Amino acid sequence: MQTQEILRILRLPELGDLGQFFRSLSATTLVSVGALAALLAYWFTHRPKALQPPCDLLMQSEELEDGHGARRSVIASSPQLLTHYYDDARTMYQVFRRGLSISGNGPCLGFRKPKQPYQWLSYQEVADRAEFLGSGLLQHNCRACTDQFIGVFAQNRPEWIIAELACYTYSMVVVPLYDTLGPGAIRYIINTADISTVVVDRPQKAALLLEHVERKETPGLKLIVLMEPFEEALRERGRQCGVALKSMQAVEDCGQEHRRVPVPPQPEDLSIVCFTSGTTGNPKGAMLTHGNVVADFSGFLKVTEKVIFPRQDDVLISFLPLAHMFERVIQSVVYCHGGRVGFFQGDIRLLSEDMQALCPTIFPVVPRLLNRMYDKIFSQANTPVKRWLLEFAAKRKQAEVRSGIIRNDSIWDELFFNKIQASLGGCVRMIVTGAAPASPTVLGFLRAALGCQVYEGYGQTECTAGCTFTTPGDWTSGHVGAPLPCNHIKLVDVEELNYWASEGEGEICVRGPNVFKGYLKDEDRTKEALDSDGWLHTGDIGKWLPTGTLKIIDRKKHIFKLAQGEYVAPEKIENIYIRSQPVAQVYVHGDSLKAFLVGIVVPDPEVMPSWAQKKGIEGTYGELCTNQDLKKAILEDMVRLGKESGLHSFEQVKAIHIHSDMFSVQNGLLTPTLKAKRPELRQYFKKQIEELYSTSM
Repeated sequence: MQTQEILRILRLPELGDLGQFFRSLSATTLVSVGALAALLAYWFTHRPKALQPPCDLLMQSEELEDGHGARRSVIASSPQLLTHYYDDARTMYQVFRRGLSISGNGPCLGFRKPKQPYQWLSYQEVADRAEFLGSGLLQHNCRACTDQFIGVFAQNRPEWIIAELACYTYSMVVVPLYDTLGPGAIRYIINTADISTVVVDRPQKAALLLEHVERKETPGLKLIVLMEPFEEALRERGRQCGVALKSMQAVEDCGQEHRRVPVPPQPEDLSIVCFTSGTTGNPKGAMLTHGNVVADFSGFLKVTEKVIFPRQDDVLISFLPLAHMFERVIQSVVYCHGGRVGFFQGDIRLLSEDMQALCPTIFPVVPRLLNRMYDKIFSQANTPVKRWLLEFAAKRKQAEVRSGIIRNDSIWDELFFNKIQASLGGCVRMIVTGAAPASPTVLGFLRAALGCQVYEGYGQTECTAGCTFTTPGDWTSGHVGAPLPCNHIKLVDVEELNYWASEGEGEICVRGPNVFKGYLKDEDRTKEALDSDGWLHTGDIGKWLPTGTLKIIDRKKHIFKLAQGEYVAPEKIENIYIRSQPVAQVYVHGDSLKAFLVGIVVPDPEVMPSWAQKKGIEGTYGELCTNQDLKKAILEDMVRLGKESGLHSFEQVKAIHIHSDMFSVQNGLLTPTLKAKRPELRQYFKKQIEELYSTSM
C-alpha cells in the first residue's frame, strides 16, 4: 500500500501537503498545544512525590540474638542503643545552649495577651534570666547540686521554662507540681522530695501552700517565689509561719547582683523527678536523668532525620501540661534546634485563636483532642449530601496517603480541607500524639484532612516519654510503631490472661538509656517496675505485628473477673465504645459477683442533639440525657461497635446510665493526664451502678 493511501485512510494530509497543513493551523491552536505541553511539563516536574521511608516498612524492627525475643529498631545503623544525637547536647543544659548558639539569639519563648500578637523572649534573654534566677536561689540558701529539689507549681508559660533552666544551670533538680494533683498529693510530694523552695505562678497557689505550712504538714517549705504580683498581706501571712515570699523579679535582681558561675550537670545526674498521679495511692516520683531525656528525644530525631527533621524556623504551640514528660521531650527537640515555643493563653477554649495567631509548625496533642476535632468536623456536615461529599474527599486524599503522599495543596484541600487547616494556623507540618490510644478512624481521616505528617508514639513517664514511634512513611493505623533506637522492647508471658510471648503477645517491657532510675524513696514500687536485668515492666499488653510494629491490645492492671470466671479489661472496651458518635466519655464497670457489665455514658453536647434528631428524638441536651428512647439508641450503637470490634458477649455492657456532666480533673474523676480514676468513678456512681444491676437482672 502506498504512503498516500495510508495517509488517506488515517485522514492525515499527504507528505507533500504537510507544510500546507501546519501553515493552516491557527495561531490559537498552536498556543493551546504549547500551553498543554507546558502544563504537562509542569505537572511532571511538580507532581506530588511519595515520602521515602527510612527502612523497609514490611520489617521495621528485628529480633536480637539474645534468645529472649527482644526487638530493636532497624533504623539505627549501630547495634548499640542510642544515648545522644549531638556530642554537644548530652544534658538539658547543653541542649538549650546549643539552641542559643545556632539560633543566632533568635526568638525563643512566646506569649500573648487576649486579641494581641505574640511577644517573644530571645534565647539570650532566657539564658540570662535563668542564670539570674538560679544565682538568686543560691543566695536564698539553695545549693548547686543534684540533692537540691526545686518545686515548680505553675501553668505553661515562659517563666516555667526559665525556672527549669535555672535549675539545670546549677545542677538542681526540677519537681513539677500539677495544678490539679490535689492538696493531699502536693503535701506528699513536698515532704517526700524534701522541697524547701517552690516557684509558683499565682498568689492563690502560694496561699494553698501556706495552708499546709500553717497546719504544720510541710515544715520543710521555707521559700515561695511568685511569678505574678501579690499583696503584702500574703507576704505577712508567710512571714508569720516562717515562709519567705519573694517575687520572681526580686530573686532575679538579687541573682544579677550576685551572679554565680554556672555549675552544669553531667548526663548521669538527675534532671527531674516527675510524680505520676496514678489512679490509687500516693503519687510515684519517677527519677529521670539528663541522659534519660536526651536519649529519648535523640531516638525521635534518629527516626525522623531523613524525612521531617526539626528546623530553626519551627514553632511549637505549648498547651499540654509541662508537668508531663510528653510535652517536655517535644519542647526539648525544638530548643535543641533553635526553634520557638509559643504558649497558649491558659484557656483551652481559646486554643484555636492562639494557633491562628502563632501559626505553629509542630502540634503535640492527645487523642482526646483529635477525637473532638474529628467529631466537630463531621457534626458540621449536617446533611446527607455534605457528609457524602466530605467522606468522598477524605477517601480521595486517604488514597494518596496510602501511597505515601502527604500534602495540603490538592484540589480536595482547596474545596474542603483548607478551612480545617487554617483553624490550626495553616502551617502545621507535624502532629505528634500519645498518652492514650488513638482511634485508627480518626488518625486516618486527620492525616488526609490536615495534610501533614501525623505520628503516634507509645510510652510512659518511666521510659521518659516514648519507647515506640511511627516510622515515617507508614501511615497505617492500629499500632504504635516500632521501637525507638534508644531502647529494646520484649514481651513477657501473662499467664493469668493467657498471653504468651511465644505467640508474639505479652506484657511490654522496655530497656535502654531512656528508662528511669527508679521511684524516689520507694524501693518496693521500684522493684515492681524494674527487674534485676533493668527491664521496665509497663503493665500494658502488646502484640508484635508482621511488620515489626507493636499493637497495644490490653492492660494488665484494671482487669477484673466476672462471676462466671471470665476476665474483662474495661479500658479496651471503653476505647471501642468511645467511637460511638454521640458518646463523649464512658466508664465500664464490672463486679466479680455479677455476670455482666454496666456503663456510665456522658454524651457529647455538640454532637448528641443532631444525632438524636436523626433518630426522631427532639429536646434540649438536658432533656435528651433523661430520654429513655435515646438511652436505648445509644446502647444499641455501642453494642453494634462492640460486635464489629470482636467483643465477646460477656464484654458488652447490658445497661447504661446517661450522665450529663463531663468527667474532669476538677471534679476528681480524671487524673491530670486525663485517665479515668476508676476507684473514684466507682464510688461517685455507686448508686447508679446499683440501680443498673437491680433493674437489669
